[in-house]
Amino acid sequence: MIKLDQFLKFMGVTSTGGQAKMIIIDGGVKVNGIVETRRGRKLVLGDKVTVEGQTFEVEI
Repeated sequence: MIKLDQFLKFMGVTSTGGQAKMIIIDGGVKVNGIVETRRGRKLVLGDKVTVEGQTFEVEI
């Protein structure tokens, strides 16, 4: 498992945890098609994260 904010940093969507936090809190992130505002949301294998029109699949 990996937390949503850590995943965004790992994928290069954001360069800092603060940036990830703001994007998540502002409702700019969807997990499996649903807006997610919890930065500590635990992602599991196969989850799809969409940010700014790009979708990433959790493979770790």
